[in-house]
Amino acid sequence: MYYSKKNVEPIPEEQTAIWTCSSDSCSCWMRDDFSFQTEPVCPICNSVMSEDSRLLPVLKP
Repeated sequence: MYYSKKNVEPIPEEQTAIWTCSSDSCSCWMRDDFSFQTEPVCPICNSVMSEDSRLLPVLKP
């Protein structure tokens, strides 16, 4: 039998601005590009969200 390993290209990642929930019990976060408000509230628990950054895959437009 013949097994070949597929060459998997690495997914490019970059530091991305995000909003994270300030509540300790909630792990919700969203990309800054996808928020429609200048200071959003958490859609899960309605807490205040704070700015942060993460290393995330690049999204192609």
